[in-house]
Amino acid sequence: MSIKEVKAKSILRKHKKIDSWFISRYGMNLYRGCTHNCVYCDGRSEGYYVDGEFGKDVTVKVNAIEVLQRELDPKRKRTPFKGGFIMVGGGVGDSYQPIEKKYQLTRKALNLIYEHKFPVHMLTKSTLIKRDIDILKKINEQNRAIVSFSFSSVDDKISTIFEPGVPHPDERLRTLSLFKNEGIACGMFLLPVIPFVTDTQELMEETIKKAVDAGVDFIIFDGMTLKNGKQKEYFINVLKRYNPKLTTEYDNIYTGDKWGNATQDYYNSINQLFKTTAKKYKISKRIPISLYNDILSENDLVVVILEHIDYFLKMKGRTSPYGYAAYSISQLKESLSSIKRDLLKLKGIGKTTERIILEILETGSSSYYKKLSEE
Repeated sequence: MSIKEVKAKSILRKHKKIDSWFISRYGMNLYRGCTHNCVYCDGRSEGYYVDGEFGKDVTVKVNAIEVLQRELDPKRKRTPFKGGFIMVGGGVGDSYQPIEKKYQLTRKALNLIYEHKFPVHMLTKSTLIKRDIDILKKINEQNRAIVSFSFSSVDDKISTIFEPGVPHPDERLRTLSLFKNEGIACGMFLLPVIPFVTDTQELMEETIKKAVDAGVDFIIFDGMTLKNGKQKEYFINVLKRYNPKLTTEYDNIYTGDKWGNATQDYYNSINQLFKTTAKKYKISKRIPISLYNDILSENDLVVVILEHIDYFLKMKGRTSPYGYAAYSISQLKESLSSIKRDLLKLKGIGKTTERIILEILETGSSSYYKKLSEE
């Protein structure tokens, strides 16, 4: 492993709209590159511009805390911070990869987040996060914290091959239980499931059952993308050693999509399997509304719920207008309450969507969302 120390000009990234997967408006990457070296990681692809050899070389933003201190200072902000979780952890480097033991940028960032009274959502594969249970409990008591772990399955042998630098799934599950027992909301990001490796009915059911037994509040699911170039080449080389017969199956479902997507038929099949199994174990397929409806602006709350409705409908193989309606609302400068009578003038909003929006504004939730989430 080689380490490159750099000075960053900025750390905190503001999203153009609320991220409905993580319920976040802001995120950060304290490191670029990741020695967890997960075989399927799309951080390896050219589009992320990670220096050096992904999996071995890591760039450390040594002035990250100094920069973040300035960026979190409300006195320096021209516009107030928007509600939502600050997401610590990203696609180009796990915030708790082994190098964090030396630099402790994540722990120092959490102390700043606590100082400025922001809620936080942590996503990691590393049990090193246990080191920071003290500060995460303080953040949770002050405002809100969520701890999530990502998995491709709960099979230790498969994890050793496809996630070589990561603690075994059983260790991650025990860590989730530890945080849950301390009163912190926890989630599993079951993504990506690896085609023809971890997407079987038996393994998916075992994974979901163990997650529920560990006490998670939600499981968020998705398939794998495989972009042409470095990511695909690296993955296929490992796949050939694991099971060379699978390469033909991959050729059939990864047909050169610009974003690395598999065929829709494949995604539909695994989405249906996940949906059925999640219903069996009565686990939420999105972060529950109760964990965020009191920390978001009304516009962002509506955007998130509409995007979740859109997700539930598309998992059923149906078309949906709600994603476009959510995007339209995300572009508004005024509050929805101030234009209640003019909602139908907004692009993508019809009578049914109007009724859903008005219900959310009045109650903080949606009966249609609840119905879909339980199907």
